Amino acid sequence: MVQFTRLFVSLCLIAASVSSPTKRTVAQVEADIASISTQLTTLDEEIKDFTAPDPLGALSIQMTTGSLEHTLNTATLHVKETGPIGEADAPTILDSVEAIEPIIIDALTQIAGKKANFAALLVAPPVVLADLETLKTDTDELGAALISVAPTDLKPSATSIMSAIDAAFATAIAAYS
Repeated sequence: MVQFTRLFVSLCLIAASVSSPTKRTVAQVEADIASISTQLTTLDEEIKDFTAPDPLGALSIQMTTGSLEHTLNTATLHVKETGPIGEADAPTILDSVEAIEPIIIDALTQIAGKKANFAALLVAPPVVLADLETLKTDTDELGAALISVAPTDLKPSATSIMSAIDAAFATAIAAYS
């Protein structure tokens, strides 16, 4: 019984150490945002180049979207694990997010405008709608995480960026609803 108790306690300690969150760094968050920027640029270009009917182009957009969803979720986790971001680092992160705002808005504008191209592939519009809804949720979660760790004086700017992105998502989602 003593052996079992020691084993049980040891396993509990191992489980507790594995499940405790890892503290991330601001550099990791910056790297995540850079990765998001690269994937967004790729997605924006794929959408711009998409013509109907092009199932391979649609598949490429779908795959890039899936990778972006994963990266957004990872970035959100890293932001939460980083905790409050200091005044010295926050402007760099805000600038990085501001830099990708027009890319996000352009991609969403492009996809809304290409509904007829996607409609030529009968199954594509429901997939596009589902992807847009998922990306909006993932983007909102990352935005909320970034706003929650930002210094108070930068929260209004971050909130303004999120509002502009949310408006672009609303337009794109409306096009496919």
